[in-house]
Amino acid sequence: MPETSESSEPGEPGDPSVILSNTVGSFPWSVLAERHPALIRKVRDAFPYGPEQRRALDALLESGSEGVIEPLGAEAEDREQWETWGREYFGRPWFDVPFLWSESYFYRQLLEAVGYFAPGPWKGIDPFRPFKLAELDTPEADEELAALDELALRPAEDQEVALLHGSLWGNRADLGFSLAGGVGEQADFQLVANDSELLRSMFAGGTLCLVADNAGRELVPDLLLIDHLLRHGRVERAVLQVKPYPYYVSDATTADVIDALRRLTAAKGAAGQSGHRLWSALADGRLTLRAHPFSCAPLPYADMPDDLRQEFAAADVTVMKGDLNYRRLIGDRLRPATTPFAIPTAYFPGPVAALRTLKSDVIVGLDARTEAALVAAEEQRWRTSGTHALIQVRT
Repeated sequence: MPETSESSEPGEPGDPSVILSNTVGSFPWSVLAERHPALIRKVRDAFPYGPEQRRALDALLESGSEGVIEPLGAEAEDREQWETWGREYFGRPWFDVPFLWSESYFYRQLLEAVGYFAPGPWKGIDPFRPFKLAELDTPEADEELAALDELALRPAEDQEVALLHGSLWGNRADLGFSLAGGVGEQADFQLVANDSELLRSMFAGGTLCLVADNAGRELVPDLLLIDHLLRHGRVERAVLQVKPYPYYVSDATTADVIDALRRLTAAKGAAGQSGHRLWSALADGRLTLRAHPFSCAPLPYADMPDDLRQEFAAADVTVMKGDLNYRRLIGDRLRPATTPFAIPTAYFPGPVAALRTLKSDVIVGLDARTEAALVAAEEQRWRTSGTHALIQVRT
């Protein structure tokens, strides 16, 4: 693997450095060098794939560690799209291209290896589904749903605050993070930026667009928050943006939404009631699912196509959930942590908020005192440990 000390390459003049993965021991390096190989092995063991799929997974494992980036096969329907997104990266080591691009392309190549898009028996089989379903069937999930009965007895405002923070901290249930031995459930969590009251003031009866991140135990609190906002007239309509196909281990697809809703509707008490209301909301159009192809693009949202820009512009507020959406919203660049949140999000076509647990190096919107205290206590580990979170808003 590369031993260079360089971790970024220049962007456009005046722009912060684009994050690469070629500093040994850095967080991006650990994702490519450690997390991806571990994931390939887990996927290989999760299904009785045949010799063809196993050879392809082994080849991806070798390529990601010691090889170079190759284009998709000639039969891939999206080959031309990926060439448009990053033809200049083909033939280069995985570690030497922008981290966001290489990480995204890894997942596309993993789907290629298991035959997700190809005609045959494995077409459309989500290689991450066993991990996602396991998250919904745990004692912790049972406890979280049972706790809704007590929460339902509290005033609606208290419920909303609790559900908003539940949606935020539900991001701990990131399977990719867990596979790498991330934070446990008993860790000490801390908000480093909190615009929650400003965000709640924007729930004023209009349209909410929530861009989902993970399936499983993170998606459930997202859905519960949407149910509360619809039920109490805080929003008139909600749009839930999910991925059109499996992506980044645990990212939510339409199938994952249905699995989460079935988990809710099968529950007793307040959880089951929420599940049935959400099911009805989907049926009557108050809750709408969207799965735009750009959701799986290796690019920042600043490069979004016009039709997606129009969808975001139509919302009264868009809430971006999770770490990957934050990286894409801000741009996967090493900006000073004290950069105002409004600066890198100025391009966004409407009011936007971020609900994110910190699991990567990208961060803006901190005051200098907060950053200094974090660095003094943890050096730079707070950026990637998953023990800190933020709620940031640009009106």
